[in-house]
Amino acid sequence: MIAQVAVIGAGTMGNGIAHVFAQYGFKVQLIDVNEAQLQKALATITKNMDRQVAKGVISEADKQAALANLSLETNLAKGVASADLVVEAATENVAIKLDIFKQIDAAAPAHCILASNTSSISITKIGAATQRPNKVIGMHFMNPVPMKPMVETIRGYHTSDETIETAKKLLAQMGKECILVNDSPGFVSNRVLMLTINEAIFILQEQVASASEVDRIFKTCFGHKMGPLETADLIG
Repeated sequence: MIAQVAVIGAGTMGNGIAHVFAQYGFKVQLIDVNEAQLQKALATITKNMDRQVAKGVISEADKQAALANLSLETNLAKGVASADLVVEAATENVAIKLDIFKQIDAAAPAHCILASNTSSISITKIGAATQRPNKVIGMHFMNPVPMKPMVETIRGYHTSDETIETAKKLLAQMGKECILVNDSPGFVSNRVLMLTINEAIFILQEQVASASEVDRIFKTCFGHKMGPLETADLIG
């Protein structure tokens, strides 16, 4: 049973992931080496919850309960010491992620599932940096996390069926659909999306069409909510 969650990294994705877990009643430790970044993340989460209250998505009481579920921590080992699930949302750098997973593996309880929010790095490779590759899984949340109903969930070569089922049930508790894919560079979302964005940029560079025209074609012809160039601007 997952009750306590640690989220590593207090950037855009980390604060969104922490927000959702706290909103759905999980005790959350948001971990970052930078105290100022943690305070910034807390302010962002509070502001985003205020928006949810204004829109009637949650009540003021729900907001206060969610914020009470959230704690800030700069010490990784301390932050993961009692976690049932750790979600890593650090910068997309292989060496940094492997080092973080080694640290998590050494400090987290034996039963703890270790998840990465990576959008492209091999879950099998990340799992190999630990002594529990069967408990390592990819959970690629989409931005903005509170608004996106799906999580691209990645099975590494050694990820167990039990870990997969736990992830599915957990995401269902938060109203998120779990779409399970196998480990491959870029998985599905970024493997397809980045090619589309790159081609759209080449079209713009070659003056085949304007940015607004490219995006409008995707929205009107294919029913996309956003065009590829709008998407590129959003995700950076």
